[in-house]
Amino acid sequence: MGFKPIGKHLIAGEWVDGPSTFEAEQVSGGHLEYAIGTPELVDRAAEAAEAAFPSYSALPRAERARFLERIAAEIDARGDEITEIGCDETGLPEARLKGERARTVGQLRLFAAHIEKGEYLDRRHDAAMPDRQPLPRPDLLLVQQPIGPVAVFGASNFPLAFSTAGGDTAAALAAGCPVVVKGHSAHPGTGEIVAQAIDAAIKACGVHPGVFSLIQGGNRTVGESVVTHPRIKAVGFTGSLAGGRALFNLCAARPEPIPFFGELGSLNPMFVLPGALAARGEAIGKAWAPSLTGSCGQLCTNGSLAFLIDGPGADAFVAGITAALAAIGPQIMLTRGIAAAFHKGAAAQKAVPGVKVLVDAPVEERSAGPVLLETTGEVFRTNHALQEEVFGPFGTIVRVRDAAELKAMAVAVEGQLTTTLHMDDADTALAKELLPLLERKAGRLLFNGFPTGVEVVDSMVHGGPYPASTNFGATSVGTLAIRRFLRPVCYQNLPAALATGDLG
Repeated sequence: MGFKPIGKHLIAGEWVDGPSTFEAEQVSGGHLEYAIGTPELVDRAAEAAEAAFPSYSALPRAERARFLERIAAEIDARGDEITEIGCDETGLPEARLKGERARTVGQLRLFAAHIEKGEYLDRRHDAAMPDRQPLPRPDLLLVQQPIGPVAVFGASNFPLAFSTAGGDTAAALAAGCPVVVKGHSAHPGTGEIVAQAIDAAIKACGVHPGVFSLIQGGNRTVGESVVTHPRIKAVGFTGSLAGGRALFNLCAARPEPIPFFGELGSLNPMFVLPGALAARGEAIGKAWAPSLTGSCGQLCTNGSLAFLIDGPGADAFVAGITAALAAIGPQIMLTRGIAAAFHKGAAAQKAVPGVKVLVDAPVEERSAGPVLLETTGEVFRTNHALQEEVFGPFGTIVRVRDAAELKAMAVAVEGQLTTTLHMDDADTALAKELLPLLERKAGRLLFNGFPTGVEVVDSMVHGGPYPASTNFGATSVGTLAIRRFLRPVCYQNLPAALATGDLG
């Protein structure tokens, strides 16, 4: 149908220019310009979101669900255009963009079904006890209520599933919260076409136009203005540790501090236990390669760290992974800046004393091939630089002396999105000792698998202790994600005339 970006911001139903533009990077060499956001545009969007909040939050759940379903349909209607520009902006393959779009619309439809059930309201009712002695008890009703306008930051590595209409936006809209999206400059065209889909859904469903705005980036002041605006009541963010921590600090320093739900980075360590290592070390090593290098390693669940006890099984594991990586060539990264950061981070870790380079791809301007290092438990424990994420196809093998040092590694690692145990029946006793240590380190624990691939279902937890995320009790994937944008309200002796809608 010819859906194309026009290079403008969407603010409360209006497509708005900015005072200046930035040029989007494209793999094909084409040039498209997009308006740069400003604090004034952020203010317009945030005030429009506040104006939309009373009517949107009061919509019956069935109508909000219909709105989410319509957004999904409008995104699908623009599928070809989204895939084309998404591939050109990010360098990701067509199959990846199509799969990510399916996940994006699936999230919207999942939240639509979830809110219609009403279980997320967590209604709790304690009936009045007027005859209780020595004092009567009032009637008490608890219901989860939306918190207000939410800011969402687009992610560089997921132009659809974690961006304009991604999981944070879907969860906030499902909760009854208007959304202001700060678009990512790595894929502004993709974000704009998705915003066009949301705008079409708003008009089709008769929703207040302030319920959604997209402000393109272009400079840091846009993000700072979004998180410090007094109308914004929570922030969803997926990105770097440095950028996320800076925004988190701004949220905490506001006159009214607000929650910052940031996903900041993870090494997703794997612990290969002795029985599994002896029986199938080479096979596990080979199977690691696709997880390490898929999407050029630009995944938040990229398993980039493997702990194993030194010996013949470890040798077989190393042989398996190095052979598999030798067959994987360089891939285009999301941006030249991300590629430069990858090569710089890899070089820094290769230079750590006691680190051995097993696989080292050549440095290219916007491409990266796999890099694999090896070190010892002692070197890993005494060099914090080895716990810094290198975003891309980068892995480290840590050989330890024995089971005691393996457990010490479980204590030494920082907070993670995931941890994995590769084990056989013979490893059960050691796994039981490791499990309580690893439960304190991650939001998702895997057994005999690899962490890439996140199911969008009720039971998923995509979050973890800092620095994996800034709120260890939250998830950004799955229906539990809606809880981030709700707060419990208790009604005492609520009059029957006011007990309507979700209060009824």
